[in-house]
Amino acid sequence: MADTMKTSSVPNEKVEIANDTRGTNIDPAAEKKLLRKCDLHVLPPLFLLFLLAFLDRVNIGNAKIQGLTEDLDMIGPNAHRYNIALFIFFVPYILFEVPSNLILKRMKPSTWLSLIMVLWGISTIGMGLVNTFGGLVAMRVLLGLFEAGLFPGCMYLISMYYKRHELQWRFTLFFTASIIAGAFGGLLAFAIAKMDGVAGYGGWRWIFIIEGVVTVALGLVTKFWITDWPEDAKFLNEEERALLIARLSSDTGDAVMNRLDKRAAKRIFSDPKIYLGTAAYFGVVNTGYAGSFFTPTIVKELGYTSAAAQVRSIPVFVVATVTAIITAYLTDRLRHRYWFCIFGLVVASIGYIMLLAQENLSAGVKYFALFLIVPGGYITQPVVLVWMSNLVSGHYKRSVSSALQVGFGNLGGIVASNVFLASEMPTYRTGYGVSLGMLWICGLACTGLFFLVKWENAKRERGDRDGRLLEVDADNLGDDHPLFRLTS
Repeated sequence: MADTMKTSSVPNEKVEIANDTRGTNIDPAAEKKLLRKCDLHVLPPLFLLFLLAFLDRVNIGNAKIQGLTEDLDMIGPNAHRYNIALFIFFVPYILFEVPSNLILKRMKPSTWLSLIMVLWGISTIGMGLVNTFGGLVAMRVLLGLFEAGLFPGCMYLISMYYKRHELQWRFTLFFTASIIAGAFGGLLAFAIAKMDGVAGYGGWRWIFIIEGVVTVALGLVTKFWITDWPEDAKFLNEEERALLIARLSSDTGDAVMNRLDKRAAKRIFSDPKIYLGTAAYFGVVNTGYAGSFFTPTIVKELGYTSAAAQVRSIPVFVVATVTAIITAYLTDRLRHRYWFCIFGLVVASIGYIMLLAQENLSAGVKYFALFLIVPGGYITQPVVLVWMSNLVSGHYKRSVSSALQVGFGNLGGIVASNVFLASEMPTYRTGYGVSLGMLWICGLACTGLFFLVKWENAKRERGDRDGRLLEVDADNLGDDHPLFRLTS
């Protein structure tokens, strides 16, 4: 559905202005050059950060089948400890998302993002050096603490450079780092595991140590590579900066929120869109984590060796990357989100149903089911995130809403960490059944969001929200501004 943004000085004088800046004096050639420049400076360093972050977050799945659980007494009656090591990451990760984004609002992104990258890299190295289960848990807690600010911070930063229907394509290019990490992680683990015994360390230890060292080294470099906010971006000259601000203003008009006072906080935390968007992400992120954490194990239990399982997990994530990028292109071009979300959920659901009925299926068919589950989940997951970003406006509203969605939505990661039970391998009926149900929590939330957007836009078209322009915070309404149109 195409958005329309209205701007006027008084409620009764509504003039429609298209979001693509037609009707303004912006030079299309200059605008195209600016977008290309933003793409080259904003996205590459953030892609690298997220790739390394996701590698360091999910490489425990690769380490598991290379001897981690045996060396740290996480087998037999203690097999549940692996699930504990997975979900403990999410406790600080969830709690520190919002505080981190508020810090980011007051700091240079290049400083804050590079700092937390170095710190989580050190935590990853620590996972390769611990000798006890307790030590592993402590390192996972630190990893969650330091990674908490990365994903919502990157979302926030990217959204400050692009208009709403330019965002899905750019965000998905960034987001594919997490999908590629699933494939690259398997290939990297396959290669690093051959160092088993070097310096007396097992192959699983080298997976953590080498990936952690790379993260620390690149964290130091990215301080000089990550761009800052548009008003401070060194890659833009004054003319380009003015053009960027003008085109973004044409997209949001007067729907700004540059003060975080009591009235702004009330508008943020009473907004049902944020809670529906968070519920949608909660439902689908479970599949994202389940795929990353357990695909190597699932493939191994189809009868392959550890090395073969690492390699055979790669094509699953390659297909997921391609489908996510195609979806991003189509959803921006068609200016619609909802039905793409539902399509991805249906595809992933078919895969889960196949695995729930796997008793009569061959290993090849069960392997094929992973090509439905992982790509289907990754069709929906990035669209849910960008849809939420499209529905809010204003510096502080975007900052807090993205952190809330990613933070509390990642409770789905805790679910994924605890439903694939060692006692149920290789059928994992609880894991597949819960994950299927979670997908349709996402589906219900997306449906609620879709109808809420239709209802709210209709009220704004009728002028039912014009009274907000007479309130004391009329200059700080964010997306509550009656002339702002929501996207479906």
